[in-house]
Amino acid sequence: MTAQGEKDQHPSTASVVARLSATDRFLPAWIGAAMVGGLLLGRLVPGLDDALDAVKIGQTSLPIALGLLLMMYPVLAKVRYREIGLVTSDKRMITASLLLNWIIGPAVMFALAWLFLADQPEYRTGVILVGLARCIAMVLIWNDLARGDREMAAVLVALNAVFQVLTYAALGYFYLQVLPGWLGLAQTSLDVSMWDIAKTVLVFLGIPLVAGYLTRTIGERVRGQEWYETELLPKLGPVALYGLLFTVVVLFALQGETITGEPLTVARIALPLLAYFAIMWFGGFAIARWLDLTYPRTTALAFAAASNDFELAIAVAIGVFGVTSGQALAGVVGPLIEVPVLVALVYLALWLRRRLSWPVQAGSRRM
Repeated sequence: MTAQGEKDQHPSTASVVARLSATDRFLPAWIGAAMVGGLLLGRLVPGLDDALDAVKIGQTSLPIALGLLLMMYPVLAKVRYREIGLVTSDKRMITASLLLNWIIGPAVMFALAWLFLADQPEYRTGVILVGLARCIAMVLIWNDLARGDREMAAVLVALNAVFQVLTYAALGYFYLQVLPGWLGLAQTSLDVSMWDIAKTVLVFLGIPLVAGYLTRTIGERVRGQEWYETELLPKLGPVALYGLLFTVVVLFALQGETITGEPLTVARIALPLLAYFAIMWFGGFAIARWLDLTYPRTTALAFAAASNDFELAIAVAIGVFGVTSGQALAGVVGPLIEVPVLVALVYLALWLRRRLSWPVQAGSRRM
């Protein structure tokens, strides 16, 4: 391949970022502002948390639920569903993702929670709950911003959703009661039904998934694929980021007083989470390189491994242990750490896209 061909194949991070919208380019700043705005609202507006939490879908505040639906719908409307069959043929990547998400990830978080929070059982339990909640939402945002494989990310999200329904309660029992008992550590009970988890997954993944599928199917049938991808999708795209920013504001407004009132506690909870996101993202990235995956699929695998469904973790922590519990606080600290870290990893992925050589297709000669 010529030098010019390499340049075309691997555009620089600067050129990629330059093509993003203003909202995308300044995403870290917008998210930081959303966090600060949410914290200020929670501290300065009396009764705001009660008002926001007055109406719920299950254990999730209605405003947060609306933000999540707005966040996921445009991303799922971008998926080329007719190509998913081709994506699932990559058995190596599917297997690697399942191992990372359901074997390695929970074990890593369990070890880190006990390493950093051995003397804080409530926070330790909350962190473990975050580790068990594999991402079914925001990974689509991070993957999309990092120019990952959208169809593969959708497949991994769907797999995580199924496994979440089937295994979350069982994994919670194993990591909070069985494994600590085997190791002679303190045990914690977890009483959460599969139906409660299933409802959360059906609402926050099922509704936008169906809406996204119908939007693409009907849109392409009526106006064609070119119109759909060049005219409609650019108009829908910003809605996902607006939904993300709105969700961050509301989430931090609900827990603003707790977060700002216990900064040292937040710092302690943050340590295992920071280590976890780094270990899982770089681990997923390294495994993908070992498998000789393309950049888009490497990115999808890494972000699927590193992301967590903090909405589910928060809902379970609140439902089982109460809204003022240490477990709930640990769940809220999850997005406080995850959002800026994953945004930084988006930019790192874009940089590595330019700096490293990548196969044109999985298993092919690197270019």
